[in-house]
Amino acid sequence: MKRYGIMPAIALFSLAFTACKSTQQGGAPKGKLVTTMSVAPQIGAEKPVMLHFVVYNPTKTELQFCKWHTPFEGFMSSFLDVKTAGGQPVDYRGAMAKRIMPPPAEAYIKVPARDSVSVDIDLSKGYNLAAPGLYSATYQASGMSGLEKVNDITFTITR
Repeated sequence: MKRYGIMPAIALFSLAFTACKSTQQGGAPKGKLVTTMSVAPQIGAEKPVMLHFVVYNPTKTELQFCKWHTPFEGFMSSFLDVKTAGGQPVDYRGAMAKRIMPPPAEAYIKVPARDSVSVDIDLSKGYNLAAPGLYSATYQASGMSGLEKVNDITFTITR
């Protein structure tokens, strides 16, 4: 019986989480995309909670990022860590897709030089935001998408 050490498992795990880093058109890693997200500060009960997610490329070269674990692919994974004011995690209600590695070419979104791409998505479709109160959300999927330094957001669901 063959025994496999822990090192191959660690290498495979590392590959899985670095395979989708943002890259220059030629494929060299470049972590220069700027990402922001915003939501209205107050939202009425049972109204859509529209997240605006923007990826801006301030460089002179086209860059790309993996859309997996971002709002660009909808609720195929929990890309946000959403909590109540008391620190309680909010339930995620979307799909949890399994992935093949490395990501295929169609998993990447190109961002032209000095341009941006954006998407709007209703957070109440993927997270249980029915209770009135203050919520915070942190982007948690930088290891997969390669998008880093995304701002945190807060918003209030009113009665």
